[in-house]
Amino acid sequence: MTNSFVFEADMAAKKIYMSREFNAPIEKVWRAFTEADLLDKWVGPKPYKITTKIMEFKVGGIWLYAMVGPDGPVGWSRAEFTAIENGSYFYSINMFSDENGSTVEGAPSSVTETKFSSIEGNRTKVEVVKAFTHEATIKMFAEGGFKEGSAMGYNQLDELLAAEEAKF
Repeated sequence: MTNSFVFEADMAAKKIYMSREFNAPIEKVWRAFTEADLLDKWVGPKPYKITTKIMEFKVGGIWLYAMVGPDGPVGWSRAEFTAIENGSYFYSINMFSDENGSTVEGAPSSVTETKFSSIEGNRTKVEVVKAFTHEATIKMFAEGGFKEGSAMGYNQLDELLAAEEAKF
């Protein structure tokens, strides 16, 4: 079954909306979005991947990770979790950082809402809204490969969910 990927950039509102359906129950998709060992297997477009340094999935906790390419780390990011409803949604503030999680002064940030819902056939729909404060930042994300990278990552998650089915 094909799972269409929706990506819409609203430049005036400075928001990006994405949605994607997965052929797996909500519990498995939730874990793939919230557990470091699973995130590290699918986030990042090949040949890039992410490596998690810190994952504190709780309100006030952070996810600190590096984007790693064939020649090593290309940058660090952190997400601070601001709201979590287990199995339903989580909100985070996302920004570029250094390897210790200190934010990079003047670097762009976004507020992200990630929502999960069960859909027919024991499947899951994930909806993501990223809100930016600056036009230049949404332009960078909307035009700089974020759409393609997200689509590739979600396709890799499909593969992971299928391969890991017995392990979840």
